[in-house]
Amino acid sequence: MTEHNGLYKVKTLQQRWIAYQILADALLALGCALVLGSLLHFLAGWSAWWGVLVFIIVWLGLEAYRRPWQITLQAICTFLNGSYPELEESTDLVLKPADSLNLLERLQCSKVENALQHVPTQPEQFTKRLKTAGLLLVLALAISFACSKIHVRTHAGSYGLGTDQTSTGTSLPPEKVLPQIDEVNIKITPPAYTGKPSHEQDKFTLQAEEGATINWQINTNITVKKVWLLFNEHEKLLLSSTNSEHTQWKAQRAIIQPGFYQVSIDGKLSDLYQIQVIKDGVPVIHIKMPKQYTHIDAGEAPRVTLNAAVNDDYGVSDARIFATVAKGSGEAVKFKQYQFSFSTSFQQHSRQYNLQKVLDLPALNMEPGDELYFYIQARDTHQQLSRTDVLIVSIQDTAALLSMDGLVTAANIKPEYFRSERQIILDTEKLLKERDSISQDAFKTRCNDMGMDQKLLRLRYGKFLGEEDESGNEGEDHKELSKAENFGNTNMIMDAYTDKHDNAEDATFLEPAVKAQLKATLSEMWKAELHLRLYKPQEALPFEYKALRLLKDLQEKSRSYVAKTAYNPPPLKPEKRLSGDLSKIGQPVNQQEIKPAADRFITLKQAVTVLEQLKQNPALTTTSLRTLQLAGQQLSSRASAEPGIYLRAVSAMQRMLSAGKKINPADIAIVEKAIQKSLPAVKTMPDATATTADLGLAKGYYNNLNHLNR
Repeated sequence: MTEHNGLYKVKTLQQRWIAYQILADALLALGCALVLGSLLHFLAGWSAWWGVLVFIIVWLGLEAYRRPWQITLQAICTFLNGSYPELEESTDLVLKPADSLNLLERLQCSKVENALQHVPTQPEQFTKRLKTAGLLLVLALAISFACSKIHVRTHAGSYGLGTDQTSTGTSLPPEKVLPQIDEVNIKITPPAYTGKPSHEQDKFTLQAEEGATINWQINTNITVKKVWLLFNEHEKLLLSSTNSEHTQWKAQRAIIQPGFYQVSIDGKLSDLYQIQVIKDGVPVIHIKMPKQYTHIDAGEAPRVTLNAAVNDDYGVSDARIFATVAKGSGEAVKFKQYQFSFSTSFQQHSRQYNLQKVLDLPALNMEPGDELYFYIQARDTHQQLSRTDVLIVSIQDTAALLSMDGLVTAANIKPEYFRSERQIILDTEKLLKERDSISQDAFKTRCNDMGMDQKLLRLRYGKFLGEEDESGNEGEDHKELSKAENFGNTNMIMDAYTDKHDNAEDATFLEPAVKAQLKATLSEMWKAELHLRLYKPQEALPFEYKALRLLKDLQEKSRSYVAKTAYNPPPLKPEKRLSGDLSKIGQPVNQQEIKPAADRFITLKQAVTVLEQLKQNPALTTTSLRTLQLAGQQLSSRASAEPGIYLRAVSAMQRMLSAGKKINPADIAIVEKAIQKSLPAVKTMPDATATTADLGLAKGYYNNLNHLNR
């Protein structure tokens, strides 16, 4: 092989690699275009040409990102050197002119050219990305096919993407109509609150929104005298004729409740047709923030950010905040109500809104110790209201927190230093007021001193939780240990150099709930000490207040409250004492007549017995016929409320009553299944456990045992 052929082989590999990269990018772009185009076309109703635009944009984006045309011959040589050891990492020699090679390079170049003959023209590394793109394209074709199937089964209007909703009756169950009916056209006009357009269908089975208007138009193939609709077997709706031949009939009615109906032509009834009503749910409000109870400590911003989401089936028309501010305490509490609206406009009546509102507490004239109660109320386009639970926001009352009321007379079982956090707060507030009038060095010195006080207080609390002592006062113990008479004293050495975290007295000194609150208090003291050490007393103040609130809460939990009682006994009559006269004391008598409640399901239970008899002898007696008629009335009442469950059973019952001796076993099974669903579950009553006879074995064992014991 000549030098020209070796260079030609490298250039051929370069062209193939570039072509494979471009083809892989095209397949990836085609897969993305198929998926996005299918979603836009089948679900949103957009034109299929948008898929072509997506393909062009994605393909150009991939080409601009990867830039396969920039693959150089040097990159091909690097790939060959790393993939084929027989080239001995010398493929770069074929790129150099023959005149610039020395003797050793020419010998090595000849060896490389011979090895290039065995390199395949399509390495596996070149086609690896192409195969991956092909698999993704197959997956995109499957997704596109699934979208087309979903579009066929479910109309695009049900997805709420703005397409007109029409009904062809393909999703409705098959129906049996009277032979006199030539054509039926039912127009369903949804109520205005749904925002949906009207649609038509050619099936009697109805599925409409609550309050929808139904227009029936029935064409008969012969002249008939009277046509009406029978709803739930007791309510009639007459149809009026629109032509002189009496072959076109129409009627109109608003559907509010589910049920079933029949078409009657000159007294002949059709099958039962189902009426399903789609109820409009109330708006659903989800509060993301704040929490159910929010406590604002001293030093925190007196603002509450409200973030909520409101959803509804057809649209939200309004949402407001109703708030109540409580001021004062005891019998002097005063309430003031407010009403706020969100900045979001509800004119579009969208199905979902994300609402935000910032409640400025000083704007509501709230002071420390006041509380805010508020809730959100939403209204949908059907004028249905829903509201959230009440949320509470309280501002820390610093005056009550720092007061000494109740601490003097109450039993104080805590040491004195449990109340020293109050003095640290007073010193911090005093330092903030005097900050502008003192020097920077004096300010830092006082901050550091308060940080030291906070540390000492934290260490005192840490003793109750078994924490290590950081005060550094172990020198005296070490001096005692260094004495000659204490040499070899194992107990003293263990006591000086070990941590006693698992002491039984420490474990039982405080309850677990108190320990958990003390740990939270130590955490707040840590944060307060940190900011005091950093000369930031303003930022340390909220943590100090929170630590004090936790400590005061612990102290109040330790108190014992005894309610004051006042009992005034009736005056005693000395003449009746110790007389033993019980003539005026009567025995309490309680008479109550308990009547068993009437069994509402006795007819259905009797019908089950009749159905079991019909399986053996398909002949109805007068009593059995009456029982099935009463059971059919109860099933009809249930079918009015739940037509999807009991309508087939009502139709089967009617066929059984009119069949005489030719009762279909399938109808018996349908009716029996519906009756079993309507019957309540049998309550399990306690009864004696049945024991099987042991044929005297237990008695014989007992007698032998007594004989051995003797």
